[in-house]
Amino acid sequence: MAEPSPMNAGDGVHSYAKNSQAQRILSSSVEDTINEIILQSLDVKGIITSSSTFSIVDLGCSSGPNTFFSMQNIIEAVESKYLSQELNPKTLRFQVFFNDQTNNDFNTLFGSLPPNRQYFVAGVPGSFHGRLFPSSSIHVAYSSYALHWLSKVPEELLIKNSPAWNGGRIHYTGASNDVVNAYAAQFENDMDIFLRARAEEIVPGGMVVILMPGAMDEVPMNDVGMVFTFFGSILMEMVHEGLLNQDQVDTFNVPQVYPSVKEMTRLVEKNGLFNIEKMELKNRKANIKAGIDPESGIMHLRAVGEGTFAKHFGGHIVDEMFKRTVQQKETLYHFLSVLSGVEIGIQLFAVLKRK
Repeated sequence: MAEPSPMNAGDGVHSYAKNSQAQRILSSSVEDTINEIILQSLDVKGIITSSSTFSIVDLGCSSGPNTFFSMQNIIEAVESKYLSQELNPKTLRFQVFFNDQTNNDFNTLFGSLPPNRQYFVAGVPGSFHGRLFPSSSIHVAYSSYALHWLSKVPEELLIKNSPAWNGGRIHYTGASNDVVNAYAAQFENDMDIFLRARAEEIVPGGMVVILMPGAMDEVPMNDVGMVFTFFGSILMEMVHEGLLNQDQVDTFNVPQVYPSVKEMTRLVEKNGLFNIEKMELKNRKANIKAGIDPESGIMHLRAVGEGTFAKHFGGHIVDEMFKRTVQQKETLYHFLSVLSGVEIGIQLFAVLKRK
């Protein structure tokens, strides 16, 4: 069974730290909007206590360095808002929490902290699908390209006599409605748990900022994520060549869901604990293509997904899979550019405010 694994550790050639340019481009594309919403809707004076400590958390921070840019942007926006309320921002003390799974590479993260940072730092290992902080202790929670990872693969995908058995595929792309519904149900459950946990931790009037891959409302769910069809075809090549067993592919499913604005809006409204300040889908493919060449794109996919694939198939299979990916990069480009309803560059952006 495929369970989510952290991004590639260290600072080597295949590391997330060296191959996360796409996330940096995408997160920077909404910095101005985040600033505007904080200035318009976040009552810093009203939500802060007498201690003048403002607490921010990055949920799913990985090993850096993108998280540092995002945290600094939020800090500067909060300082601007504090100043607009005729208060001295120099009296504010910022506490930034960096959260990710317990086996995340926190050593690389903390080893690359900005030396001139004007905030206190703490690491918080653990799943954000549950409580991480005391009640009403966080003012802004931020999560970039993490919430599309499910807490687990839906169990019914692995039961051979289940209608949701997903043999021969590694994702819901191109799968039956039963498979799609199993993924959707797991995502709905995960999001409700996430929002309930954050509602306990965030002060009334505090915010949650979310960036994640998204899908257009009009695109059927099983038509998205075509990159997984590509990877599945490579794995099946290896099955036919005797390098893999069919059962190894049949029991692997990538634990990711790409929601639409309509679906995310429904889930937030059903949860009922947050108001939606912003919910939109942006096509940033042009930004990605301008900043990243195809080979770098493959390195990005490896840095993000290698841990999950290797945990199930083993490192030698992953090496061969990405070797073939490079050899078939034109086919991959076709999947990403022509066939896909959602891939790198289609971004869901949401800002929620605690009621």
